[in-house]
Amino acid sequence: MNISEQRVTDWVDGYLKAWRSTDEKDIAALFADDGESHEWPYQTDWIGLDAIVRGWRSRAAWQEGGWTFTWELLAINGDTFAVKGTGAYRELGNFDNLWVVTLNDAGKCTVMRMWNNETK
Repeated sequence: MNISEQRVTDWVDGYLKAWRSTDEKDIAALFADDGESHEWPYQTDWIGLDAIVRGWRSRAAWQEGGWTFTWELLAINGDTFAVKGTGAYRELGNFDNLWVVTLNDAGKCTVMRMWNNETK
């Protein structure tokens, strides 16, 4: 499958919606049942949709005080895309992100790799 820039935009928009809501249906719209989410430097490895939902919900407090996220597409290669983003949390500070996301034919994430670097 070759994904389009629009598919990437739609997926990232869905991600931001799910991050805000922490609603199971919003999260499930993004990830395959056997999806994986890996995050560094936190050494987070959530394998399977249930683990991803639990993990996202465990971080709901991170959003206290509000946050914003800006991003840009770096590359698309077949079924995988890379995004550079910046999350600005009023309570936690700012984080530069690099996401590498692989989507299946249904547009759901099978593997997400995220690197976070706190910025000053």
